[in-house]
Amino acid sequence: MKYVDEYRNAGDARRMVEAIESIVAHDWTLMEICGGQTHTIVRSGIDRMLPKRITLVHGPGCPVCVTSVALIDTAIALARRPEVILTSFGDMLRVPGSSTDLLRAKADGGDVRMVYSPLDALALAQKHSDRQVVFFAVGFETTAPANALAVWKARRAGVGNFSVLCAHVLVPPAMEAILSDPGNLVQGFLAAGHVCTVTGYREYEPLAQRHRVPITVTGFEPLDVLQGVYLTVRALEADRWGVENQYRRAVTADGNQAAQRMMAEVFEVCDRDWRGIGEIPASGLRLRGEYAEFDAERRFDIAPPTADYSTECIAGQILQGRKRPDQCPAFRVRCTPERPLGAPMVSSEGACAAYYRWGRPG
Repeated sequence: MKYVDEYRNAGDARRMVEAIESIVAHDWTLMEICGGQTHTIVRSGIDRMLPKRITLVHGPGCPVCVTSVALIDTAIALARRPEVILTSFGDMLRVPGSSTDLLRAKADGGDVRMVYSPLDALALAQKHSDRQVVFFAVGFETTAPANALAVWKARRAGVGNFSVLCAHVLVPPAMEAILSDPGNLVQGFLAAGHVCTVTGYREYEPLAQRHRVPITVTGFEPLDVLQGVYLTVRALEADRWGVENQYRRAVTADGNQAAQRMMAEVFEVCDRDWRGIGEIPASGLRLRGEYAEFDAERRFDIAPPTADYSTECIAGQILQGRKRPDQCPAFRVRCTPERPLGAPMVSSEGACAAYYRWGRPG
């Protein structure tokens, strides 16, 4: 398959590893931001192929994983209301809240439905005019344009029984939080290529300059990741910082400007609580005032729940690259995909799920 098979060639991968070995002379710690990249790294054994001088750590690159317990509890509370159809992408259904998850809420009688697009949820609202349809809007900048479009269409079509529970998070503020932490060990980043397809990479340039780190926009196939590592290590060894674009077949400096305009029309930046990390300023998106009628939290006047986190789960440390999933005492023992203690074990992009699925020992 064009643009896939050529990025999975084993011989080319070995040659890329040799190229990395030829330039690395110091110890470096790199962080990939995207959960899709994490799965590629673990599935392909890239972290075990690289020279021992290079350490890869996994960042907060799974939007499902960083969605706060309070928002999940709010979604569950909405799902239990008889007038509500709660719609969500499938990844969210088994993510634990304080005491249960959306799948159990469905089993208890809540009308919870998996959709593949926010426009599916909008179509449900148009079909069921006697019900309130709520879409759980989760994701990075990648999914925000489609979610914004659904709200934009609902307003123009006069669909009054459609709303969104907004949980959008933004990547650059999370990187800023990691780099600003006094205990930070990350010296270079593999940035999420799909996010930059939408946003471009110009907003990463001040971040790279301010913290003097190289940031490489990277794709998701094994050779993408290896080339991203090569470019980042090459910059580190030369004492250079800035932004490079490995994912040129999909990403431009300015990104998708039509998508950006749609996001700006419907959303505004807000502070956001990240599960396991805490509040990061200006790291989320919420509906603008003129679209407030489509904000589920305002429409249903839901009191913010008091959220309890699992004291055993170390998801916060994993999401900040401080520990690996296999360093958690509960991994594979008391935390499995069937009985997850935290979101990184159940999400399809979670680091714990990657280690569990691809056979990393606990």
